[in-house]
Amino acid sequence: ADTISPTTSTNDSLLQPLWDSLRFNYRDYLRSPLFPVVLTVSSYFVVCIPFLVCDIIGDKWAWIQQYKIQPNRRPTATTLLHCAGVTTYNHLFLVFPASVAQWAWRPPIDLPDRAPSVPEIVAGVIGNLLLFDFQYYIWHLLHHKIRWLYVTFHAIHHNYSSPFALATQCLGGWELVTVGFWTTLNPVILRSHLLTTWIFMVLHVYVSVEDHCGYDFPWSTARLIPFGFYGGPNHHDVHHQKPSTNFAPHFKHWDIIFGTHAELSLPPATKQKTTTLLIE
Repeated sequence: ADTISPTTSTNDSLLQPLWDSLRFNYRDYLRSPLFPVVLTVSSYFVVCIPFLVCDIIGDKWAWIQQYKIQPNRRPTATTLLHCAGVTTYNHLFLVFPASVAQWAWRPPIDLPDRAPSVPEIVAGVIGNLLLFDFQYYIWHLLHHKIRWLYVTFHAIHHNYSSPFALATQCLGGWELVTVGFWTTLNPVILRSHLLTTWIFMVLHVYVSVEDHCGYDFPWSTARLIPFGFYGGPNHHDVHHQKPSTNFAPHFKHWDIIFGTHAELSLPPATKQKTTTLLIE
């Protein structure tokens, strides 16, 4: 058996004790190619739960209803079950087998001795998000402009003109696999520390769900990032209403640069409606 000794070199990272604990106690689990899949899938469903509660009983809570971007459109039980079923199917029969296959071409890697510093994590996470934003903008634009790509792979995600949390990964299998590929590849390209990679993956799941949640809460990421640089739920909600706009998943700059940006513009009367309708 391999012997792991504590880090003896000087390291000023505040996260070194945490990293040492993880790599000493959970080394075999963390080195498994299945760990990122388990991490992201479990994070996805956990993050969806609060928004799912809002979708199911939010119309009875006025303080939640006021933050619904399209209050007259709420997913039905059938819609929610359909999205959960598609997501589960894709993960069981596509993502999971692909992760197992990684053993053939990328054996488990060793965990580095050194923990990343907090600035390294922040820079790495932002870098990965920005790189993914560019990749997905191009991919997304092509799948809207080329009809065969749209009909074959992307149309299922646009069954809903008012997005909600569980619709985030209600995707064609090809789309989910390619998105997962970039999420896995980008930290390798940027040479991110494994801890940075995992934090990026979880945060990416969170902001992706938040972008689709259909609620513009005061604590939404877009409200926490200044200067209107980040799109958030309003930005992506417009894309589902006007599919020829707002192709970037998170930030606004590529849509602004290429002239595909649009702002939310719901009539005041629409904002006040509270009738629950089947999403079409």
